Amino acid sequence: MACTTILVGKDASYDGSTIIARNEDSANGEFCPKRFVVVTPEEQPRRYRSVLSHVEIDLPDDPMRYTAVPNADLKEGVWGEAGVNEANVAMSATETLTTNERVLGADPFVELRPAKGREGEEGYEPEVPGGIGEEDFLTIVLPYIRTAREGVERLGALLEEYGTYEMNGVAFSDVDEIWWLETVGGHHWIARRVPDEAYVTMPNQLGIDEFDLDDALGEQVDHMCSADLGEWIEANHLDLAVEPASPFNPRDAFGSHSDSDHVYNTPRAWYMQRCLNPYDEVWDGPDADHKPTSDDIPWARQPERKITIEDVKYVLSSHYQGTPYDPYGTLGDERTRRMFRTIGINRQSQLAVMQIRPYRPQAIRAVQWLAYGSNPFNTLMPFYANVDATPKYLEDTTTRVTTENFYWENRVIAALCDAAFADTANAVERYQQKTGAMGHRMIADTDREVAALCEVEGVGPDEDAADVQPMDPDGIVAAVRNDEVRARLTEANGRLADWLKDETDRLLDSVLYTTSMKMRNGFNRSDF
Repeated sequence: MACTTILVGKDASYDGSTIIARNEDSANGEFCPKRFVVVTPEEQPRRYRSVLSHVEIDLPDDPMRYTAVPNADLKEGVWGEAGVNEANVAMSATETLTTNERVLGADPFVELRPAKGREGEEGYEPEVPGGIGEEDFLTIVLPYIRTAREGVERLGALLEEYGTYEMNGVAFSDVDEIWWLETVGGHHWIARRVPDEAYVTMPNQLGIDEFDLDDALGEQVDHMCSADLGEWIEANHLDLAVEPASPFNPRDAFGSHSDSDHVYNTPRAWYMQRCLNPYDEVWDGPDADHKPTSDDIPWARQPERKITIEDVKYVLSSHYQGTPYDPYGTLGDERTRRMFRTIGINRQSQLAVMQIRPYRPQAIRAVQWLAYGSNPFNTLMPFYANVDATPKYLEDTTTRVTTENFYWENRVIAALCDAAFADTANAVERYQQKTGAMGHRMIADTDREVAALCEVEGVGPDEDAADVQPMDPDGIVAAVRNDEVRARLTEANGRLADWLKDETDRLLDSVLYTTSMKMRNGFNRSDF
């Protein structure tokens, strides 16, 4: 999958939340309808079988409830992609990464080997299952973890045991930390804690550019890795540092710097950081500190100002506005406008932004912002994660085209707007601002409404209950009437979805009219 990720540490975000966000983009030439669902413990499998690799895994018998954004068509598996569990741990899986021949020679992917011949006949070879991958990660990890660090530990152990058939980057967050894990070859992995004051940009390349192996193999304060990583690196001559004392650079050792990266990947990191740090360096011209094709764009950096939800949506929707590379722009020429792969692309499936808020009680702490379809033309809306069910407008995505669900309505709007970008841009912008404002207002109103149900002695509706609401052994906040809270949050999500459908219907009506009036076969008697 061709995706784009941004991670925002709690001291870099506008409200002290940890924020992890990713565009899920389908493969070239494909469009993948998505659903937003809640998976209950009763629905969670106890023995899991991957559709693509046929690997079978026994899962623990104590899963938590969690949200997910699976495929509407399950022919290739679940592909849960993004969600938050009832312990307020979020997971985004996965960002497809690149690697190199040295890594794959040292630790090959674990790929499905189909059976040869027929059982009982001479020369028969039974099927050999492959490893785990993007199809599986969320389902086999998120229901069982209570911290972001535990997410790294569980996924790391599964990778070492079963291996993987692809390179992936996975984000975990809780109220305090964000961790980023990158797979390395078939069984190895590294993970680094995102600095609280920084954000991270990931554009389909192995991204970590500095890694403390001593910490990862020792105290694991800010780094973790597979148990034999140091020996494996040395045995296979993977460290490319010239100076022995230089920090280990995984991007050099495990990643790629191909010509295609400079068209497909590095420009996206360049533009995101150009937006969030516009004055820190020169971004344009022959004397630019970093260019769209630079291989040394930092993995993490401190922003020039606090990052908002709207900033996350903007950079993950961007098409190089204000540069010669914008396919909808007037700068440059036809060559430059098609030079680089944009971030907001036609085959976007969904965007999930998981926000874990430290200033709210645990029962209302997690918000999963969601958008479907091509990001330049859609809106990002907030939905509480601690719910019993999701709104039908977002859940009941079909495999056929219909404007009765949010996914397909967004797809139709995007196709119409792309054909008349300049004439529909104002309508889209007004829709995005109106719906975004309503989303923030709904969250604020519902927070106040539900705070009365969070009966925590000595804690007011707007105060932080984090320190006085310890988790009980079952992972449920004893002081909160959680069943009633979930019901209220489910209702609030439903009201917002109903209002969102009305506004999206109005946008569709507007852009359909505008685009229809520009059809080349239009004619009236005053034309001659």
